[in-house]
Amino acid sequence: MASNGDDFTARLMDDMDPVLLDFVKTKVNSFIKWDLVRFFHENPHTADTVENIAKYAGRNVSAVEPELEDLVENGIMTKTQLNDTTIFTLATDDEMRSLVDKFILACEDRHFRVKAVYHIIRGMR
Repeated sequence: MASNGDDFTARLMDDMDPVLLDFVKTKVNSFIKWDLVRFFHENPHTADTVENIAKYAGRNVSAVEPELEDLVENGIMTKTQLNDTTIFTLATDDEMRSLVDKFILACEDRHFRVKAVYHIIRGMR
């Protein structure tokens, strides 16, 4: 049974824009995804392979590939085949781009980042 302190913490951490709370809990629910979303937000015209994206993100391919695939499934990224090469890009959907912009802008606020980190760690349990 959770203590009252745990209940208070959960209520405090859930005090976010509901759209962004859902975005963090269901789409950007790992630190690798957060890094990838930030990278593609900063480089919105990037179209590249998982190997190069992993290199730019400073992570290994085996960690980045499944996270990119999840981002594709969630509509944040797109995946296309160019001959035998898979290329990933940020989704061009205006609504998704707007949501990514909103998330990155919110990340400039330290309190929002603390709450986002809390939800990512909690989701890893």
